[in-house]
Amino acid sequence: MAQERLQKYLANCGIASRRKCEEYITQGKIKVNGKIVTELGVKIEPEKDEIKFENKVVKENPKKVYILLNKPIGYVTTVDDQFKRDTVLDLVKVKERIVPVGRLDMYTSGALILSNDGEFIYKITHPKHEIEKTYTVTVKGIVQKSEVEALRKGVKIEEYTTSPAKVKILKTDTEKDISRLEITIHEGKNRQVRKMCEAIERKVLALHRSKIGNLDVKNLELGKWRFLTEKEVRLLNQTMH
Repeated sequence: MAQERLQKYLANCGIASRRKCEEYITQGKIKVNGKIVTELGVKIEPEKDEIKFENKVVKENPKKVYILLNKPIGYVTTVDDQFKRDTVLDLVKVKERIVPVGRLDMYTSGALILSNDGEFIYKITHPKHEIEKTYTVTVKGIVQKSEVEALRKGVKIEEYTTSPAKVKILKTDTEKDISRLEITIHEGKNRQVRKMCEAIERKVLALHRSKIGNLDVKNLELGKWRFLTEKEVRLLNQTMH
């Protein structure tokens, strides 16, 4: 019988991303055949072993689903929020147990993928796959060419320098004293675009993720979602090789 790492199996069952499942294991939230497991190296035989998460039996999802949501501001990108705030799962109602793929902060709108395919989630969130994400960002003041160049080359944020980014000015409005930029990155550090703008001393007024890879949300109203087509899933998978 085929053996599988416990965290990989849990992710494939749509419990959470593989990294989050590793946390659940070390926190003692997983039982294998009635015993709490806290080691990450454990392998299981899905056909034979009984796996429980928070005392509920975990079974693999036969049907894999892939969803694109145009996230509005005010929703958090978690399955379960400790502060009882609205989560993206309040917007997407399907019978499968799905999790957000990556994250968008509460005050950022735009493209977010949700799925129950653990392998897909693991690949898409892994930094080595370098999937491009495009943001429209409105900042205070009139951005100068020298600032755009700085963002393109990479700016220092905390302990690291960002990789080269694609940056263009979409619009400047001297009357309102704002600039709108399009920034494309492939890293996805926490709140990266906001921090990049802070690094050039620009305050972010609005932030929207317009694209993940080839997927865009321009025909999807805020708060609405749709299933990805087989072709879209295939293209995303190809981007990751």
